[in-house]
Amino acid sequence: MIDTIQHLRQHIGGEVTLQGWVTHQRSSKGIEFIVLRDGSGIVQCVLAEEKLGEASFEVAKRLTQESSIRLTGQVVADDRQVGGVELQVSALELISIAQDYPVTNKEHGIDFLMDRRHLWLRSRRQWAIMRIRNTIIQAIHGFFQRNEFVQMDAPIFTSNACEGTSTLFETDFYGEPAYLSQSGQLYGEAMAMAMGKIYTFGPTFRAEKSKTRRHLSEFWMIEPEMAFYNLDMNMTLIEEFLRSVVGEVLEKCPTELEVIGRDTEKLRAVLQPFPRITYERAVRILKGEEEVEGRNAIKTLEADLELVIARINEVQQEIADRELKLSQPGMKKGEIGFNQAKVQKLKEELAELEEQARNIPIWLESARNFRMGNDFGGSDETVLTRLFDSPIMVYNWPHEVKAFYMKRDEQDPRWAKGVDVLAPEGYGEIIGGGERETQLDWLIEKINEHQLPMEAFEWYLDLRRYGSVPHSGFGLGLERLVAYICKLPHVRETIPFPRLYGRIAP
Repeated sequence: MIDTIQHLRQHIGGEVTLQGWVTHQRSSKGIEFIVLRDGSGIVQCVLAEEKLGEASFEVAKRLTQESSIRLTGQVVADDRQVGGVELQVSALELISIAQDYPVTNKEHGIDFLMDRRHLWLRSRRQWAIMRIRNTIIQAIHGFFQRNEFVQMDAPIFTSNACEGTSTLFETDFYGEPAYLSQSGQLYGEAMAMAMGKIYTFGPTFRAEKSKTRRHLSEFWMIEPEMAFYNLDMNMTLIEEFLRSVVGEVLEKCPTELEVIGRDTEKLRAVLQPFPRITYERAVRILKGEEEVEGRNAIKTLEADLELVIARINEVQQEIADRELKLSQPGMKKGEIGFNQAKVQKLKEELAELEEQARNIPIWLESARNFRMGNDFGGSDETVLTRLFDSPIMVYNWPHEVKAFYMKRDEQDPRWAKGVDVLAPEGYGEIIGGGERETQLDWLIEKINEHQLPMEAFEWYLDLRRYGSVPHSGFGLGLERLVAYICKLPHVRETIPFPRLYGRIAP
């Protein structure tokens, strides 16, 4: 019977058959050590010549990285190994010998890896990220289904550019112009008027010619809409939703989080209440005019810069010391390998530190000169969230910087009842939402203000003409959430085959 690696602890002392691919291999006298992966996990397999037989052992010695094999053996407990077990192999069946595998266990440049994304996905880190992504998707569906939402699908082709055409992909739809959807939100409102509480979960597209670490051209959006919800109810739902999803990842993916080196204590901060801050207060905090529990945004960032510069000097010195050591004769092979790996890691850290040293002065300048009424940029979000451990909710925004459908505050029309959820650790906005405008005349005014074609929105205005009710919703980009939960430097690692400006293959 074929079993999988993830279930091996249930078979300690018993015999199993596994099938998978070779990721690592090393030899000792009369023994081959193979690390096998099968998609569910990895395990060390010990192949002894005296147990395997001469013919099979010769096959084992010829195995290459990513060769596919079938192994039978006894599961033995060993806490030193990943998963706490190893396989003592008694039989080997070769399925396929792999050619020289291009993605080796050494470091590769990002362009090299992106060109070979179809193979890069097999690496342990990418495996862990994709499994976490899968758990996040399951947790999202589970949350909404438990809370009696109905999943509905918004169209991908749309006839109108609801927020302008600059970030939309235009295509030909039987001789008429159509656009790939950048949001299912307007359709979500219509479906909520029919079902009460709905959510959409589907692909969306943005034609921004941007190569920042936060942008993809094709990504997946989760967009719930709720009839009879105001802004406060919406914010409460968002908080419950994020807490539920992250809690499920922490519970179900400890191995995967360990593989990618995620600090789970920082992630657990999501389980505490989210601070709710008005836009006006957020601006004061950003500019250093108001402190948060005795911490000042500007002074904190200045201190960060000092620490970064000090650490750069330490890393540069350690690299120099280790490279000098490597240049000396007589070092053992194992020590050479250890020091080379350490130097590579230090150089990666140095590159990140140098980027921070370049960015922080720019962030400081932007924060000091920020003008009330402007929208936050990515650097402003980074500075603001530096003072908080958990995500924060910034609400009541200047209506000029929000979408036309955002509800204006009846008591003070300067503000729109929107909310942005900003994640800590430099990740910024992961959710945007708010209460929807219900006053027909104000909505028409905003459509004209944004210079949008009124005829394209007549169906949307019908939602206010026939049984309008207070309603709210939000949008979550799945890939940004995956990036935050996994603490990834770029969203390109959050999706199996990323599509972004300048890249449509493989």
